[in-house]
Amino acid sequence: MPERVPVEAKVAALREPGAYPGPAQPVDVIETHMSWVFLTGQFVYKLKKPARYDGLDCRRVEMRRFFCFEELRLNRRLAPSVYLDVVALRQDGQGRLRIGRDGEVVDWLVWMRRLPAQLTLDRLIEAGSATPAHMRRVAAHLAAFYRGLSPAMGDHHRLMARLRRDIDTFEGALCKPAWALPADDVTAVCSRLRAALTDCREVLEARVRAGRVVEGHGDLRPEHVWLGEPLAIIDCLEFSAELRTLDVADELGFLALECERLGAPQLGRALFDAFAESTGDVPDPALVDFYQAFRACVRANIAIRHLREACYRDDPKWPRRAREYLALAAQRMAPA
Repeated sequence: MPERVPVEAKVAALREPGAYPGPAQPVDVIETHMSWVFLTGQFVYKLKKPARYDGLDCRRVEMRRFFCFEELRLNRRLAPSVYLDVVALRQDGQGRLRIGRDGEVVDWLVWMRRLPAQLTLDRLIEAGSATPAHMRRVAAHLAAFYRGLSPAMGDHHRLMARLRRDIDTFEGALCKPAWALPADDVTAVCSRLRAALTDCREVLEARVRAGRVVEGHGDLRPEHVWLGEPLAIIDCLEFSAELRTLDVADELGFLALECERLGAPQLGRALFDAFAESTGDVPDPALVDFYQAFRACVRANIAIRHLREACYRDDPKWPRRAREYLALAAQRMAPA
């Protein structure tokens, strides 16, 4: 059943400063794959799209409310000073849409403090000013976070089954002729991933037993790491507990891989060194290679999925990004 207020009207209203409580500067709007983000000077408001994705259904307003509160709860673990509240978008008696206390609720938004973008890790890498000292701060923040988490998995067979399933998914998705990716390269990478997973079975079993598999951040990329005061890690993957449940070496490896992709491989090494010093956790290098190749395939699959949407279909960035990630995966899985 269609909602009474169409999403286009909500977005149009939220582009206007008068939709927000208190004084607001001209509103900047960013559209992402799953949300609209409205930047109003000191604050940020995120409106989830009323759409269905793999594993996520936000078509109904009550589900968008649920995932707004999940986003608030989960992100307060790593960025408590950033995530402020969930607020209602309401329609008053004159039909105006505003954030506030008066009128009928028509949707929900996550309300955040706005962070200066120049202090995110990706911007610092781009500027050539990211250092190992920055990564030591990140490692300390993550070590404290992981220490406070309970083990999230007691059976390594479950983890291995999930990883095998996902490798099969990557191969099927990335080999589709419509995407014009090198199918032989995809098949070779996926075959080596399966072999590496088998080789790492005992190491994985030991890490599961040691409580190294936790419900973590789930999407630990440089653009989500803010290096101001206090340090904050934002944009946790809020819509799937399964995707957030991972080995801490997988999560660290993903951040290190992304730093390498942006041209700063030394930052990943500094991250692992500092984390080992803080926690005593020194993951097997072959396992880290596996995780990084696996994450590169995850990102290649996400990149190529953009081509399903009309607004991205003709953008060459996404096939180029997918090939870039495939090359990283092949590098990690190259025969010794």
